[in-house]
Amino acid sequence: MVDSVDNLIRKYALVNAIEHEGIAQTKSILGKILAEQPELRAQIFTLRTRIEDIVREVNNLGVAKQKNELDKIGGYVAPVRVERKGLPELERGREKFVVRFAPNPDGAIHIGNARPAILSDEYAKKYNGKFILRFDDTDPKIKTAEKKFYKWIRDDLKWLKIKVSQELVASSRLKIYYSIAEKVISLGNAYVCTCESDHWKKLRDHSKACPCRNEDSKTVMKKWKKMLKHQYKEGQAVLRIKTEMDAKNPAVRDWPAFRTVDKPNHPLQRKAKVWPLYNFASGVDDHLTGVTHIFRGQEHSTNEVKQRYMYQHLKWNYPVVVTLGRFSLSDMVLSKSQIREGIEKHKFRDWDDVRLGTIRALRRRGFQPESIRQIIVDIGPKPSDVTISFENLSAYNRKIIDNMANRYFFIPNPKKIEIKGMKIKHVNVPLHPDDKKRGYRSFSLTNTFFIDADDFAASKGVEVRLKDLCNIKLGDRSEYTGIEVKPTPKIQWVPAKHCIVRVIMAGKEIKGYGEINLLKTKPGDIVQFERFGFVRIEKIQGKNVVVVFGHK
Repeated sequence: MVDSVDNLIRKYALVNAIEHEGIAQTKSILGKILAEQPELRAQIFTLRTRIEDIVREVNNLGVAKQKNELDKIGGYVAPVRVERKGLPELERGREKFVVRFAPNPDGAIHIGNARPAILSDEYAKKYNGKFILRFDDTDPKIKTAEKKFYKWIRDDLKWLKIKVSQELVASSRLKIYYSIAEKVISLGNAYVCTCESDHWKKLRDHSKACPCRNEDSKTVMKKWKKMLKHQYKEGQAVLRIKTEMDAKNPAVRDWPAFRTVDKPNHPLQRKAKVWPLYNFASGVDDHLTGVTHIFRGQEHSTNEVKQRYMYQHLKWNYPVVVTLGRFSLSDMVLSKSQIREGIEKHKFRDWDDVRLGTIRALRRRGFQPESIRQIIVDIGPKPSDVTISFENLSAYNRKIIDNMANRYFFIPNPKKIEIKGMKIKHVNVPLHPDDKKRGYRSFSLTNTFFIDADDFAASKGVEVRLKDLCNIKLGDRSEYTGIEVKPTPKIQWVPAKHCIVRVIMAGKEIKGYGEINLLKTKPGDIVQFERFGFVRIEKIQGKNVVVVFGHK
């Protein structure tokens, strides 16, 4: 078995080296091996070490010797590069395709969380499969759930056009987890550890078992029943899943599956004192709900190794894992802990603060679900880390909203001007320059106008065109000069009759004047302030309009 795996590693190492000028890449080879033999994931740390050793040998051969050696085992066939359209195919069996999204309702979801949810949904639709929403809410002590977040997550997924076929709430399934725990105990593959925590860790770090590990299943079951009756208090007992005590990663060794919480802080389940940890509850539900594919971040690789031990004990088949690299949005806060702290310290107003990368914040800024879905699909299920710029996301959104957003005039730094000889008393301006059928904005005019102070300073003393209106010679006493279109600077304007506009932006607010037609819009409308950017109408009160800046 070892020889066959080594031969496979060597083959992929030689191929990868030839494709990269004689230098093979360990990560690429690891991915190839796991794709061909997924059962090796349980030995991933040993496997990675073996790959590193063989890659080091291959890289020292030189390209000529690499090609000679590869020729002996079949030769090198250059990969055919085909432009990918849509998402790549996934490894599949004959069973129904089932995916799940398992957020912890301890905060609102952000665009990083939304990535596995959107990819799961896209593949579920592609393969006519099933999407399960599973609330991972079995931590009543540290990352505690809040009732409002269950609804917020449902609302965000619905807005993202994700079709949920089934919903599970983990905290309502404690009896199921207890039952499976007892099955693992009866098989002799779990034990209740009552050792002092620091002592147990010292033993673990030296690959030594604690005395509790050797107790027979009947003794373990009695101790487990004592846990359920709350005869062990918090910190006195932990149910552990047996693994290999010499596993390379100490964190994998006899991992904890259940612990006691004396005073659980949970919005839905207040009486239970024994709670499953993530790896047990998640692993059990994935099997019982028939999940075939899991989209998860690389930070969960250790969790996968832990869960595979439990699956082996129970003779279950582990789902196909699609590993996703870390996803970041530049200049936007995604960390739930940072967001929560920022709200508590009044740095952020709430989970929809425009400086955040939450779905609620992006929605508030006027981003459309299609733009978020499309950028996620275009990136695809890459295992490497991905950072997208806010400008890149904005470009996706702009393609969608440019045609739907009506245009309006807004002056952020208004300066009053009087126009001598102004002859136009009324004008209609298109709501959208490319769609005259959409209608017009109507303006009643006097000789009093407001323009931006920066435009005044830049063009004072020269002829300019008030956009869609007329030409004037700009100065302390401006003069009307006609309607002929000339190659002169175009500037924004609002007439004497206007409304007050407050623009909420990242880290600041801008107050200015807007055209009176803004009062005809509705909260939720996406509009474009010409030469300023796209905004979403948030509130209209009297002659005051509050908008949230989206992007240029």
